[in-house]
Amino acid sequence: MKKIILTIAIALISVSASWAQRFAYVDSDYILKHIPEYASSQKQLAALSDQFQKQVDSRFQEIDRLYKAYQADQVLMTPEMKKRREAEIVDKEKAAKDFQRSKFGPDGELSQRSSSLIKPIQERVSKAVQAVAEGENLDMIFDKNSEVMMLYANPRYNKSDAVVTRLGLKPGAFAR
Repeated sequence: MKKIILTIAIALISVSASWAQRFAYVDSDYILKHIPEYASSQKQLAALSDQFQKQVDSRFQEIDRLYKAYQADQVLMTPEMKKRREAEIVDKEKAAKDFQRSKFGPDGELSQRSSSLIKPIQERVSKAVQAVAEGENLDMIFDKNSEVMMLYANPRYNKSDAVVTRLGLKPGAFAR
């Protein structure tokens, strides 16, 4: 009787173990550091951001100059001249803020350029992750850097190097 119960228990344990889900994780920052196109697109975006920021700064410096000139000349102006100069400053400030929003806003030029440069890279990484998951028969792969909080991760479940290799790159050789 004990042998039958032991045999049934071992059979149940082995069946339940075969149904267990298999998990792994990747470090997306680590993977992206290996991709030369990502490094160059980050440099392009930084340069574009600096260019836009200089344009925005020059517009706000012009507004500041106009405001200081207005304050200096305010004593000598008629009420009509004051209103006209104040309206000019307010209009320029509104135009500068609109320009800033058009460059740096959520639908701004920088955001659109970032999407056009980064999206193809993200799709390549996603396909590589999927291929690793299918190749190693994994049920789920988490991103160590995403919103999912990972308090501990055993390094043996880290599949970042496998994804980097799948992308045709050498793990540990970061792009410059």
